[in-house]
Amino acid sequence: MSDLGVLSYYLGIEVRQGKKALTLDQSMYASKLLEWSGMAECKPCVTLMEERLKLTKASTTAKVDTTLYRRIVCGGSVTDIAFAVGYISRFMEDLREDHWTTVKQLLCYVKGTVDQVIVFPKTSGSGLQLTVFSDADIVGDIDG
Repeated sequence: MSDLGVLSYYLGIEVRQGKKALTLDQSMYASKLLEWSGMAECKPCVTLMEERLKLTKASTTAKVDTTLYRRIVCGGSVTDIAFAVGYISRFMEDLREDHWTTVKQLLCYVKGTVDQVIVFPKTSGSGLQLTVFSDADIVGDIDG
């Protein structure tokens, strides 16, 4: 096993390690995601998904091609959209128009956040403190 040096890039995440902070940046990956999805020129939005969105596998809206949907959902590892990607990935076997609309909303959100980074400031003595939140009812999953 050999030492490859300081981590600088991993799974689409650019890692910058400075004296005062550790920074995680996925702007390049997010830009590529928007380009190959055909959404590079979309209007940015500030919400990840519609509030109280309830998608179902029993949707009766029109079927759509699954190729691009699967490519986006399977490749959508941008850090702040992980929950939404997990939610919309449930519908890949029978993709409908309402599911695709949710993916496009997600991409508009990515467009609006493409230049954001996560910064973990280094602190003396106390170490790094992270606070984590969880949605215990999985957005009221109606497919159970």
